[in-house]
Amino acid sequence: MRPFPIGILARRAWIAPVAGCLLAAAAPGMDAPISGPSEATMKAVRVHAFGGPDVLHLDTIAAPTPAAGEVLVRVRAAGVNPVDWKIREGYLKGMAPTPPFVLGFDVAGVVERAGPSVEGFAPGDPVFAYLSLRRGGGYAEFVAVPAKDLARAPKSIDANAAASVPLAALTAYQALFDHAGIKPGQRVLVHGGAGGVGHFAVQLAKARGATVYATAAGEDRDFLKALGADVVIDYRNERFEEIAKDMDVVLESIGGENLERSYGVLKSGGFLVSIVGQPDQAKLAARGARGAGMLVQPDGAQLAEIASLIDAGKLKPHVSRTFPLADAGKAHEHLRTTHTQGKIVLTVP
Repeated sequence: MRPFPIGILARRAWIAPVAGCLLAAAAPGMDAPISGPSEATMKAVRVHAFGGPDVLHLDTIAAPTPAAGEVLVRVRAAGVNPVDWKIREGYLKGMAPTPPFVLGFDVAGVVERAGPSVEGFAPGDPVFAYLSLRRGGGYAEFVAVPAKDLARAPKSIDANAAASVPLAALTAYQALFDHAGIKPGQRVLVHGGAGGVGHFAVQLAKARGATVYATAAGEDRDFLKALGADVVIDYRNERFEEIAKDMDVVLESIGGENLERSYGVLKSGGFLVSIVGQPDQAKLAARGARGAGMLVQPDGAQLAEIASLIDAGKLKPHVSRTFPLADAGKAHEHLRTTHTQGKIVLTVP
């Protein structure tokens, strides 16, 4: 059971209708920002038509030029998310650009140069960002990022780990703090606790002082316990509603029957936040509870807070596997067909 890290996707059945540190202080694996490809052109993985992994092509195209308020980032690694293959297959044609376009919404790298009207970022700064779903462009050697969406990468992790953070960690952060407003001492249920969003949500809730319940496959129990989960529920062999009762907050990331069963575990005054569509307000009201659906938004200031949590040892990203940029299609298939803890990342030469 893996959560999908944006607030509009879960499964096909309902899809119809994420001058600071100098080069000498760069994070591990994020140094040497000037060597590599020419800035005039770049390698990028593009979707040439909606369909299977074979529609992804590694092309040589013009590198972007940063506009006013943007920063050109030399990408070292790019995160892979379930939304990537869903867009590739055409489930979000209304949101995706017309092919060919560059996929990718998580990046970590170094500042190549800043566009006009940008302050606070200098060449060589290690950075990371979530690129909005309408923007994308992360599966490439360079990407132009709005400065307001950019943050300095954590100093304690390498580029691969940093690239696994933005979309999933921002989703968990915004769901738990901005929407649910969790408080110390509350009881929180995180569905799909071992996945991209889930493994960050477990840690964030624990860092806030909550008692954390998480649903996951049985083989994820030790992984989640190490992240701080107080109770791990094996969804294959246990019914979560028989174990997780009177929850103050539920983070719902599965949808369908799982969402229907989740209403019943909320206490009066509880809150359900869904990243897979809007919850049923009438069913929430019947329990004296509230809730909301959400779609993650880029936020450089929040990413900076997340970076501080990582450097303080309170939040640990987990990368289960890396693939070279040219093997983006293989990464998509691995994500679709293999039980994955944490995130998958593309490495960029």
